[in-house]
Amino acid sequence: MSNSLQDVVVVGAGIIGAAIAHELSRYDLSVTLLDGEAEAGFGTSKANSGIIHGGHHTDTESLKGRLEWQGNQLWDSLCDELGFGFARVGELTVALTEADLPALDRLIENAEEKDISGVKLWSRDQIRAAEPQITRGVIAGVFSPHTAVVNPYEAVFGLVEAAVANTVTFMANSPVTDLHHDGNSWMVTTPDLTLGCRFVINAAGLGASTIANMAGVDGFEIRGRKGEEYLLDKRLRHLVRHIIYPCPTPVSKGTLVIPTYDGTIMLGPTADDVSDLSDTTTTTVGESNVFNDARRLVPSLSERDIIAQFAGTRATIEGDDFLIGPTDAPGFINVAGIQSPGLTAAPAIARYVTDLLQEAGLEMDPKPSLNPIERPVHFASLTTDEQRTLADADERYRHVVCRCEFVTEGEVCDAIERGATTVDGLKFRTRAGMGRCQGGFCATRCIELLSADLGIEMSEVTKRGPGSWLVLDRPDAEPTKDRS
Repeated sequence: MSNSLQDVVVVGAGIIGAAIAHELSRYDLSVTLLDGEAEAGFGTSKANSGIIHGGHHTDTESLKGRLEWQGNQLWDSLCDELGFGFARVGELTVALTEADLPALDRLIENAEEKDISGVKLWSRDQIRAAEPQITRGVIAGVFSPHTAVVNPYEAVFGLVEAAVANTVTFMANSPVTDLHHDGNSWMVTTPDLTLGCRFVINAAGLGASTIANMAGVDGFEIRGRKGEEYLLDKRLRHLVRHIIYPCPTPVSKGTLVIPTYDGTIMLGPTADDVSDLSDTTTTTVGESNVFNDARRLVPSLSERDIIAQFAGTRATIEGDDFLIGPTDAPGFINVAGIQSPGLTAAPAIARYVTDLLQEAGLEMDPKPSLNPIERPVHFASLTTDEQRTLADADERYRHVVCRCEFVTEGEVCDAIERGATTVDGLKFRTRAGMGRCQGGFCATRCIELLSADLGIEMSEVTKRGPGSWLVLDRPDAEPTKDRS
């Protein structure tokens, strides 16, 4: 099967591909966004630490450094437009020994070079006053007010939903199986169809080198670097106010103590090079390393407070910079090796890629107006009067599905209408299953609602796509009934 010629096909619907598709949706173009997973953001992006870095951790000499600060300044308007969780909590990068102090000086220098205001050197007393739980061994630190936390999966969903509302076509479960140029245009093949297009944007994350090789483009190899993260009980939500960084190393920014947007404390990530790009296992060694490192910053942290743990594999390439730009293949643009601060830089990367397309000859006529999307309802954050009004208007908001996070049936059904097709898709959109019991109470009800609203059997509902079924079918079972 072959469709009419598209202007652009974006391969990969993680935070980078989603941001690019969203930016392109502002123009009068035909754009298709492809991803091999069951839903957008189900690769590396879902396991991101969710930090919008302050811009001072990189210098001005690299593309990464320039796009980090540009991207940081674009997140407020994106949040206003799309309605995902975002808060500028600020950060403290702390020195525990005299040997750490030169690293703090470099952060101050980077901020001055980029003209980033408000980045200041703090004394031990200033740090302890702001963060009483921090180690007494701290000797100095750098404070930045610009660092923020975001729910990366919410951002991906919002970007894709807004792109689709403005004529972008999104296709999940659509891995690229073949890619070639026929002399006139690119032919992009998935298991279900072949798309013709003028430009291909390779934002495939861990699969970027595979896509590039299909296109006849070489020159880089994707290497995996796994990061383990540990989420703690919400009772610790006020343990720290700022993101706490150790002084960075050449490999990573180290193990962080992160007050997430939704209140849980997150510790991590590790930075372990792995040969298996699909390796998302957590390990006893990783847990031990994370807590030992984190306790150097906040001594009261305990493994007993873990409620969830996960890992993601970051796509790294040789060298320290992003790989973004046109190639020898006509109309094929690589956006690869986007590790930290890739989330921060994502909206700036999208604008940069849009400029590259325009330079390559793609006509970019802005649409006269854009279709807005409705902000998702977060029932738990509403006032009592707002909750009562909503529940009176729609009885689904009277039924609590997830008791840990106080998520209602109305929110779950709204998430399905917005595109959730899996249990994890519901979890990332609504937080159902993210609390202390990790879905022990609500998972079955979420499966029932997915089954009823999607018109499929409960045995067809998956956790995160094909191969992750949750309910075994019985040959003698009656068809699932709508229990809503």
